[in-house]
Amino acid sequence: MPEGDTVWNTARVLHRALAGARLTGSDFRVPQLATTDLAGWTVRESASRGKHLLLRFAAPDDAHWTLHSHLRMDGAWRAYAPGERWAGRPAHLIRVVLRSPGAVAVGYHLHELTLVPTAEEAGLVGHLGPDLLGPDWDADEAVRRLATQPEQTISEALLDQRNLAGVGNLYKCEVLFLRGVSPWTPVGAVPDLAGTVALAQRLLSANRGRWTQSTTGSLHRGQTSYVYGRRAQPCRRCGTAIRKQELGERVTYWCPTCQPERPGDRPPA
Repeated sequence: MPEGDTVWNTARVLHRALAGARLTGSDFRVPQLATTDLAGWTVRESASRGKHLLLRFAAPDDAHWTLHSHLRMDGAWRAYAPGERWAGRPAHLIRVVLRSPGAVAVGYHLHELTLVPTAEEAGLVGHLGPDLLGPDWDADEAVRRLATQPEQTISEALLDQRNLAGVGNLYKCEVLFLRGVSPWTPVGAVPDLAGTVALAQRLLSANRGRWTQSTTGSLHRGQTSYVYGRRAQPCRRCGTAIRKQELGERVTYWCPTCQPERPGDRPPA
């Protein structure tokens, strides 16, 4: 799943492939950037902010620009050697191609693809809460932001990137299972909110630098999660069938025994 750790990993792949290189060409396949040509631009760095990816450039006139993209549920970047076959996704999903002498970066099914002056990045990511994998991670600030809406369910609050940046459906479900908290618990009723935040940061950090996301400690197929993706399968702790609830792109898995509802919880209708 393209959550904070996946975007962090993707940013590092692009940084290793492109940082310091002068682009020999670019091909944007989205209407708003169709005529944009980055040939001659130098890639300064590739960075992530929560689920947002930021490619920063220096133009020939030394102006600094940022190419912003969001992976959402299905976006991806791939780096290829020149001449290598692009096998990441079907060609019709390509949104941008960046060419350099040593590598070709291809963005598939990217969302919110925007080119802005680097000084204006805050207009795109300034609303985000502390980045779980960022150098400026601030657990106290994340807890403070979560606590400002005590009636919101903890499930919704963890996904709100304005509270803390990087948690998606997978980590939301796994964190709440490990903490024994029902997804429908109001934030104000969550015991040890700071502990929940700390666990989220530890889980994402543990998966930084690898593509297999595991919360169980196992990297074997079918053994990497406690509840996520395991609807109707037995809970690894108590044997109860895991339940699933969907609302658009928001999916919740939980164990009704290990994460019991309490008075004040707001279960799905």
